[in-house]
Amino acid sequence: MSRDKNLPLDQILVGDCIDLMNRLPERSVDLVFADPPYNLQLGGDLLRPNNSRVDGVDDAWDRFDDFASYDKFTREWLSAARRILKDDGALWVIGSYHNIFRVGSILQDLGYWMLNDVIWRKTNPMPNFRGRRFTNAHETLIWCARSKEQKRYTFNYEAMKALNEDQQMRSDWLLPLCTGSERLKDSAGKKVHPTQKPEALLYRVLLASTNPGEVVLDPFFGSGTTGAVARALGRRYIGLERDLAYAEAAQNRIAAVKPMTEADIVALRAKRTEPRVPFGTLVERGLLKPGEVLFDERRRWSARIRADGTLIAPLGRDLEGGRDGDGSQDGGVVGSIHSVGAAVQGAQACNGWTFWHVTRDGMSLPIDIFRQQIRAELAGE
Repeated sequence: MSRDKNLPLDQILVGDCIDLMNRLPERSVDLVFADPPYNLQLGGDLLRPNNSRVDGVDDAWDRFDDFASYDKFTREWLSAARRILKDDGALWVIGSYHNIFRVGSILQDLGYWMLNDVIWRKTNPMPNFRGRRFTNAHETLIWCARSKEQKRYTFNYEAMKALNEDQQMRSDWLLPLCTGSERLKDSAGKKVHPTQKPEALLYRVLLASTNPGEVVLDPFFGSGTTGAVARALGRRYIGLERDLAYAEAAQNRIAAVKPMTEADIVALRAKRTEPRVPFGTLVERGLLKPGEVLFDERRRWSARIRADGTLIAPLGRDLEGGRDGDGSQDGGVVGSIHSVGAAVQGAQACNGWTFWHVTRDGMSLPIDIFRQQIRAELAGE
């Protein structure tokens, strides 16, 4: 996978995110994840019923003069992000009811193409202390492609399904706020950053929409959650942050992250994207040989490989010790690994790749291992 030599990979750049993005090469990053200022418009201190002050977001970076100035800022950073996204790239942006609808409208105006909105439902939201509104228990993420015209974007569907106990991942995610040891604190025990996002949220985003080795840019890097998760998952990151103290805290945090092994970070690929490998290819390549006997995992049924890549199996008999050991078709069945697997079981269908096994060095192995070996070669892995 080629990478532009001018990209500041695995670095945090300190400065204005719009200016920094405009200096990067065009169409050079795979994904942008953005957690921009929410423009919370707080009119004063937020107090609990006992008049103690809530530690909310009142930093200067979250304050704008009016909606027009916030919209102008949003349009400029989204335009800069779209310029550096590759043609098959995508963007995630997170926000609250204060800003996400304005951001969504500008996204569409600029030519982004929305793929999903995702609701992050918090298991431990801050209560509404005054009791005059519903508890604000969620935030919204928008996932969009760079443009409507792009033909491809990354979505690791099978990995998301596996992460969700083999059920299709929904667009409402139940995850806790960042608390405990994950929350960065300074020497006085105060939060380093008021809106630090949980690593579980970024883990799901990056696992879903990037592949190992790809580049993720975060223009509002803050405490560095995107970089920490990217490093753990074998992705490359570029962080942009205008506050030097945040950047230094993020750098120290990321340096302590131990990357996962290559074998552990490879996401399951969608079946429709895998190159097709006929069973006969395994025979042609000598990985399986004509005359070799295949059997199911419990060795109830067996079948013999033929030179043309079909199987022959006597129904109700064992090729390794039965009466049709000469390969006769009398009373048997001939066909593909799938049709023969279904026939011997009396089933309507069968996945022959996982049903049939072969012996190698005294071990029983599913024949799909050899198909995956060829796929890896085709992918140049």
